Amino acid sequence: MKRTMQAANGVDIPQLGFGLYKIKQGESFEKTVEEAIRIGYRHFDTAKIYGNEVALGRVIQKSDIPREDFFITSKAWTTDLGYHATKKTFERTCQRLNVTYLDMYLIHFAGAHYVDAWRAMEELYDEGRIKVIGVANFEIKNLEHLKKHARILPMVNQIETHPEFQQRELHEYMVKNQILHEAWGPLGQGSKELLEHPELLTIARKHRKSVAQVILRWHLERSIIAIPKSSNSRRIRENSELFDFELNAEEMEHIRRLDTGKRYSVSPTGLMVHPIYIHFMKLFSRP
Repeated sequence: MKRTMQAANGVDIPQLGFGLYKIKQGESFEKTVEEAIRIGYRHFDTAKIYGNEVALGRVIQKSDIPREDFFITSKAWTTDLGYHATKKTFERTCQRLNVTYLDMYLIHFAGAHYVDAWRAMEELYDEGRIKVIGVANFEIKNLEHLKKHARILPMVNQIETHPEFQQRELHEYMVKNQILHEAWGPLGQGSKELLEHPELLTIARKHRKSVAQVILRWHLERSIIAIPKSSNSRRIRENSELFDFELNAEEMEHIRRLDTGKRYSVSPTGLMVHPIYIHFMKLFSRP
């Protein structure tokens, strides 16, 4: 899994990563991450609100693999946006992960004070504490607003992306502005409807691959960084076996036509008033 995407500053980011959302720390978490490392994953995506930074740091330490061989991403939650607050939460994340720097750090949502938070991240980048700075769940209007105030433009935007929600307009904007596209929920959050789609099943049978492998390969062909997640050993391995086949132009076009604009999550704008967002705001605004 050596294939990488190069950020605007020249840093190589493994194009296939491992997402840790909803994988809670504990024995099963450790076994999952240990298995992922054994298979060859080195790019791990976590966040403060996932509640597993400590566990990830512990597994990485136990692996005896040099820190520099890993690409670790975390994110600043909405209640921690602001110049001083973001610097403080970054230090706490480093402490929880037991690292001195992060390979990538993102603003999780375009909440209040994200411009001030970005200024803090620019300074942490200048100090070498963060190799790649970026954002998540930002729309074009957010990126345009940040562009007016930023000294360094975001290098990555991590957004929901899958065949039924391809984010083509935002993708084109990011390509034009040298912002790498990173897909969370790259398999439509395991949607049965998506994973059993007749068009995808036909392509999968042709390549003797699973539908999940076809979808992940489609992301790679679009020059997108993908971070699938799974706690199943077979699927963890399966999701890594993407480099021995390619999709042709006709197959890519068939998948392009599957775009219905269907999200499997709440839009970034809608999330601001969603009950789960309010829950996290209350939970993580506590000291």
